[in-house]
Amino acid sequence: MRTQVAIIGSGPSGLLLGQLLTDAGIDNVILERVSKDYVLSRIRAGVLEEGTVGMLDEAGAGERMHQEGLPHDGFDITFDGRRHRIDLHDLTRGKRVMVYGQTEVTRDLMDRREATGGVTYYEAADVTPHDFDGAKPYVTWKKDGSDYRLDCDFIAGCDGFHGVSRRSVPEAAIRIFERVYPFGWLGIVADVPPVSDELIYANHKRGFALCSMRSHTRSRYYVQCGLDEKVEDWSDDAFWDELRRRLPADAADNVTTGPSIEKSIAPLRSFVAEPLRFGRLFLVGDAAHIVPPTGAKGLNLAASDVRYLFDGLREHYADRSDAGVDAYSAKALARVWKAERFSWWMTNTLHKFPDSGAFGQRIQEAELDYLFHSRAAMTSLAENYVGLPY
Repeated sequence: MRTQVAIIGSGPSGLLLGQLLTDAGIDNVILERVSKDYVLSRIRAGVLEEGTVGMLDEAGAGERMHQEGLPHDGFDITFDGRRHRIDLHDLTRGKRVMVYGQTEVTRDLMDRREATGGVTYYEAADVTPHDFDGAKPYVTWKKDGSDYRLDCDFIAGCDGFHGVSRRSVPEAAIRIFERVYPFGWLGIVADVPPVSDELIYANHKRGFALCSMRSHTRSRYYVQCGLDEKVEDWSDDAFWDELRRRLPADAADNVTTGPSIEKSIAPLRSFVAEPLRFGRLFLVGDAAHIVPPTGAKGLNLAASDVRYLFDGLREHYADRSDAGVDAYSAKALARVWKAERFSWWMTNTLHKFPDSGAFGQRIQEAELDYLFHSRAAMTSLAENYVGLPY
């Protein structure tokens, strides 16, 4: 088999890139190691920047998002029993974010790919990129006892943090930057109405909490927890009690409880691999970088990677110019590091660190007090939250 662009991974970045390429008349094939149902079972982030919304529209996959998604003009930050609203719409001159679950984004892109004849191979085992440092790369995989080979012009590694793409790069050719945080997020999803119409980020002496949602009837909540804690040690009642302890009284009284339909603990890390291009192999999204979820940047960074890579590939095939693909890594990393900084700042400002002590606590309080009384500081936060320009 042969294609122009082989895409490893059918998460949102792989599907979005594939759809944009398909619509531009550039042949591509997606290889995914797990089943379609498994991909759709993963419950992930759901705050979309305007740039991501625009790209989904460009890919013809935005109709349901606009019908069912929740546009948000702001969010709340609470600390010391006080609640302060960050007015994104006012501070950024009309910009906002869209709350729409990553699972739904993935489903919409899958449906669009099927409707436009895109080819995806699910349950492809032992996917391996080859010869991407030369002129004739290819990808191999196994399925149902048979071996397959896909020759291509380029390979896009959209297969996540644990995927094969980054691991296939020679160790000497890549540099890793990483920070692992000394806590995790215990999160639940429950079919209960959200505590508020907008997200609430809570800084509390017991630890961080986040009140989010997926719809008017489905809520997503998190509380900061230790890395040594186990999901099975947390009953639903214990979670709801802890969440309410970390919220101001008016918000705590408005929490509707119910049985969780998903519960998990996620560690937090900041991670960047440089560069993002290795010959004819490009790293995209979580394969290249991870951010703490505090800043809502993971999926949105994957989308901006796709923006730069798609523009470069389209230029390659339409104009016979490699200027775009040659600039991909530098362009993407410039935006990645700004988002890494913002996510690091949000995490440091809102979480309780075990070794920060009384001095660290006072610094956090001063930071938040300054934020709430400075329009310039709030504008900086708002500009980063809605998404920096591509």
